[in-house]
Amino acid sequence: MLTNDQAPLSPEVIHNAAKDYGLQLSPDQVSKIQRYMSTLLAWNEKFNLTAIRDPLEILRRHFCESMYAAVALPLQSGRLADLGSGGGFPGLPLKIICPDLHVFLVESNVKKATFLAEVVRELELTDTRVLVSRYEELGEEIAPIDFVCSRALGEFATFLNWARSERVSANQAVLWIGGRDLPEVRAIAGWNWQEPVAIPHSLQRYLLVGSRSEA
Repeated sequence: MLTNDQAPLSPEVIHNAAKDYGLQLSPDQVSKIQRYMSTLLAWNEKFNLTAIRDPLEILRRHFCESMYAAVALPLQSGRLADLGSGGGFPGLPLKIICPDLHVFLVESNVKKATFLAEVVRELELTDTRVLVSRYEELGEEIAPIDFVCSRALGEFATFLNWARSERVSANQAVLWIGGRDLPEVRAIAGWNWQEPVAIPHSLQRYLLVGSRSEA
């Protein structure tokens, strides 16, 4: 594993940040966050996995905001696909907070996928697969899917049409989304959208959850 000279955030700092999002973490989960962040910061020096460099901001924006989905809706178990996973958000934090999830990390960039595989190995995460692919090319490899997730994928109509197609048949879509994109997404046919949930301590960022319509 690549190393980094920056000291990890203390358990107290991690617990305090998590509480702001309604999260309660076990010592093992805190340790996994520390190890994950250490690997992320080290790899980020070469591969630009995140534009955020401050560890506390990474904790809040990437880890806590990802994990907040487990507070806002029942995600404790099932099959979850994180599309365009990049640095592993939201899929890996959700796996840490909900260890019974079966997670697919879909990432077309080989270097980012290599990083994801390293984190999965380092944290000894079971039932977690990295798929080096464009999501549009996947179907039976991940189906059936309970949850499809995306934080920064864009192309909402293309993504949601794929997710509700017969070869994927995702039950629910979970989006981390800016307020300006809400009207566009909620107008896309084929999904029954819940009311947006404001993400704590964010400016106009929301969780938007939709259930696939049978019609």
